[in-house]
Amino acid sequence: MDNLNTHTPSSLYSTFPPAEARRILQKLELHYTPVHGSWLNMAEIELSVLARQCLAERMKSVEVVQHQVQAWQQQRNQAQASINWRFTTADARIKLKRLYPSFT
Repeated sequence: MDNLNTHTPSSLYSTFPPAEARRILQKLELHYTPVHGSWLNMAEIELSVLARQCLAERMKSVEVVQHQVQAWQQQRNQAQASINWRFTTADARIKLKRLYPSFT
């Protein structure tokens, strides 16, 4: 998951009673995307496409949103749409030197 301030164990305790928050938390294993590069996360890129192509306008109800997203997803799958992810290892070594060292 990304590093949004609500994506922490403490947010469960602010939303649910302590016993329920603990019960939920025990079922989770949290893995965060890098703070320095959420744009590297392909899932976030896909969600950005969804937001721009499908969710740009207000909708009357959750049911309408679900219908729109389902139609968008079906169309995208039929078109075999993919993400053209152009960030290479060489790019990573330039932008994220400390994390992607070059071994010679």
